[in-house]
Amino acid sequence: GVRGGCPRSGGGSGMEAVELRVGFVGAGRMAGGMARGLLRAGKVPARSILASAPSDRNLDAWRDLGCRTTHCNLEVLQESTLVFLATKPHVLPGVLQEIRPAVGPHHLIVSLAAGVTLQKLQRLLPAGTKVLRLMPNLPCVVQAGAMVFARGNGASDEDAALLQNLLTSCGLCEEVPESYINTHTGLSGSGVAYVYLFAEALAEGAVKMGMPGGLASRIAAQTLLGAAKMMLESGEHPAKLRGDVCTPGGTTIHGLHQLEKGALRATVMNAVEAATQRACDVGED
Repeated sequence: GVRGGCPRSGGGSGMEAVELRVGFVGAGRMAGGMARGLLRAGKVPARSILASAPSDRNLDAWRDLGCRTTHCNLEVLQESTLVFLATKPHVLPGVLQEIRPAVGPHHLIVSLAAGVTLQKLQRLLPAGTKVLRLMPNLPCVVQAGAMVFARGNGASDEDAALLQNLLTSCGLCEEVPESYINTHTGLSGSGVAYVYLFAEALAEGAVKMGMPGGLASRIAAQTLLGAAKMMLESGEHPAKLRGDVCTPGGTTIHGLHQLEKGALRATVMNAVEAATQRACDVGED
């Protein structure tokens, strides 16, 4: 692409049918994480990814990955079939207005903006546009993300399958009713941070008892990873798994008693509720 300006037309490679061409409008942390997940899984070659952002601040990292970059949002639409809209929610309406003339029936538009409804997306894009709403989370970077998506009226089973097949390379990916998306934001989008806070506290407890910080952090992280893996692979209710760890009069039940005294469960439920509510509020601004 031309530096700074917009080229007049998309220069096709003649490979459109064979090769999926993926565009990102917005090149922040979340978009970068998803692109890295796709690249690490070998789903899309770097040359088939084009990202746009107003400044070079974020784009340098994309160029290091071998992706193409531009300052022009329209160029992304001209060059790509699958387009991820990864701007901040308050910027999105302006971006939709700008790209609207370039959106065609061959495009699959996927919005990552928190709180922006399918109804609003469909209103701001041409009638019949294939649009989906996706809520990823940051561990997509290491292919351990948790994503949910909902589809608009124009998107078919094939469109949903294409997206899901692509994103399974970034982690868990499930289609859900749109009403679950804000809850997913509070549970998983924000939940990653709750887990970091918990991991930090676990490690600090060990530091207090004489273990070096680096080692304590590594063990805390592996403990969370192992517990999560057992939950996913066994399919058991977490209460059952927790009960299995508690031997009568043992160490674990003594620790759990303190967590109950500190109302860990109620506090975490409140956190999910507050973040979900905030995601709902963002959508109504």
